[in-house]
Amino acid sequence: MKQLLQNMKTGRTTIEEIPVPTPHTGQALVKVATSLVSAGTERMVVEFAEKSLVGKARSRPDLIRQVVDKMKREGVLPTVQATFNRLDQPMALGYSSAGTIILLGDGMESFKIGQRVACAGGGYAVHAEYNVIPRNLLTLLPDSVDFESAAFTTLGAIALHGFRLAEPQIGDTVAVIGMGLLGLLAGQVAVAAGCRVFGIDINPERVALATSLGLSACLRDQVVDSALAFTANRGFDVVLICADTSSNDPVELAAVIARDRAHIVATGAVGLSFPRKIYYEKELSFVNSRSYGPGRYDASYEENGRDYPLGYVRWTEGRNFQAVVDLMASGNLRVAPLISHRFPIEKAAEAYEVITGKKKQAFLGVLLTYPADTSTGSQVFRFNVQKSKQDDVVTLGVLGAGLFANATLLPAIKKIHDIQLVGIASAGGLHAQHSGRKFGFVYATSSDDEILNDPGINTIAILTRHDTHADLAIKALQAGKHVFVEKPLAINRDQLSAVSSQLAADGCPLLAVGFNRRFAPLAGQLATHFAHRTEALYMHYRLNAGTIPLNHWVQDPAQGGGRVIGEGCHFVDFLAFLAGAAPISVTAHSLPDNGKYCEDNLSMTFTFPDGSVGVVDYLANGDKSFPKERLEVFCGGRVAVLDDFRTLETIRDGRRETIRKAQDKGWYGEWVTFARAIHTGGEPPIPYEQLVGVTKATFAAVESLRAGGQSIEV
Repeated sequence: MKQLLQNMKTGRTTIEEIPVPTPHTGQALVKVATSLVSAGTERMVVEFAEKSLVGKARSRPDLIRQVVDKMKREGVLPTVQATFNRLDQPMALGYSSAGTIILLGDGMESFKIGQRVACAGGGYAVHAEYNVIPRNLLTLLPDSVDFESAAFTTLGAIALHGFRLAEPQIGDTVAVIGMGLLGLLAGQVAVAAGCRVFGIDINPERVALATSLGLSACLRDQVVDSALAFTANRGFDVVLICADTSSNDPVELAAVIARDRAHIVATGAVGLSFPRKIYYEKELSFVNSRSYGPGRYDASYEENGRDYPLGYVRWTEGRNFQAVVDLMASGNLRVAPLISHRFPIEKAAEAYEVITGKKKQAFLGVLLTYPADTSTGSQVFRFNVQKSKQDDVVTLGVLGAGLFANATLLPAIKKIHDIQLVGIASAGGLHAQHSGRKFGFVYATSSDDEILNDPGINTIAILTRHDTHADLAIKALQAGKHVFVEKPLAINRDQLSAVSSQLAADGCPLLAVGFNRRFAPLAGQLATHFAHRTEALYMHYRLNAGTIPLNHWVQDPAQGGGRVIGEGCHFVDFLAFLAGAAPISVTAHSLPDNGKYCEDNLSMTFTFPDGSVGVVDYLANGDKSFPKERLEVFCGGRVAVLDDFRTLETIRDGRRETIRKAQDKGWYGEWVTFARAIHTGGEPPIPYEQLVGVTKATFAAVESLRAGGQSIEV
């Protein structure tokens, strides 16, 4: 299918062929008829992408601070590589479209194939021939609402939510500053709600259009006298700021024309330096409106389909979408007069030349149109790459094509000559297509089953979200494939038990887990330092892990498993590597979360069969510029200190030796070892009893933490 993409590094806006996305549980596949180009959000993205690196840095000093912190923590070269990799990721543009449902995932009982729908959401309702849309971002269309009108639903919801935040009453006077798309929609919404509306703009053509839609309106330089006359010198009850400018003029003007204790709501991106005197004297209320309504930016609502009870949240974003569609159906919201341009998807780049001013054309509503056929399209895109005919190579299929795959794992795998990259899958197809072309895969797909069932693939790498690891690993093993699964192996005991049972089956292929640190060059040298020990080890591993938001998917027990299970397993495995066995017991204590953390400031003490003790201090409350990892090991008159996998200091008999290397956490080494085991039919890279035991140990650590620090046997 064709999709419009923005490259943030080069600034190029292109039309690419990518696999048709596959709907999963709670999603529908929609054949798009029309999508709306946002002259605000999308123009800002394109203009940012077109800047030079220096220009990007100047416009986003907050990102530069993050880069500097990363350099302090990880070094210059890894930071530069990570930064350019992130910029190189394709960005899907668009967030408002309309079309027809052609395929449904599970859990979509209230929808039917063939229904006409409006679609919403960044990353979902993108400019592409097919969209995969979660249930709460879909709105059914009545027959009277055409696709072109429905493509304005998302923008209409932004206008409607801003209007609701002002808490207007029937008969209120409402000023709308800015008669662009958003302002013209907001003005019509206010009229439909029984308010008297007055529009303001600097463009006489926009003022004329507002008048043709039944709104009173005037130019900015005429507004004070006209506004006073419109409100009988009382001032406006509500002022909606829908302008798009860095100037502070809209917030200053809003204060001048508002009555005492009026409500001012900004839905557009404007300067926010307030004149205190007039805002204070009139005791004005100001609100910055956040997008479509309650549910926005809540993954449980938008991605997982969990609606809010109507009795508690009357107007969610989904119910706002429906209200906008109903206004269109009743004729109270007219969008056809707002359409200035239409471009077929093949010429979509020209639309961005219009909204960025390159074509020097006046514009308002810019639509992209798509072919009318209702075929499901292809979920596979093949590159001009020939598959190797050698019998002794690892033929690899990859599930997941996110940042970790692109920045870390695939570059390491690409260096290994006897691994053939065959197929790569991602749910939306976009990132699979980008990674497939970048690393030389034979094909890209949006279907996991395409990879799992490919007889030309003998090994599968699972790089998806944590909750999918165990199930996909079992399916791949049952399909006769060797499996590499990124950590964690499982996020609960039921998943782990199912994996263990599969590993015990006769003829089961090899399984490896992404515990890469034990394969790092400095890890091997550290282990050698204690190779002939006759005493137990004391190991202290300190992690400056940094904070992540409480609503991040990793923090969700059902999806990410939490940070101890999701990432802490790395460090438990490294201790098991040094001790030569999985832990047998654990105690854990944490600092108070205080509403800021989520069981991610804790100290875990593990015991091992030979009497060794390992402490993992996993901390989210440190400074990001400080190095992430430090391990100290004491045993039999020897000491070793490993700093961030860049420096290893060993001490014995008063003699110190320091080894310094470029940071290498073992990703290349683990794949060399795994490929060798596949070729030779040898043992798995990590003994299964350690893989399973380490995973059990993380479960036990969480149980100990919640039991007040009781010792829990693994």
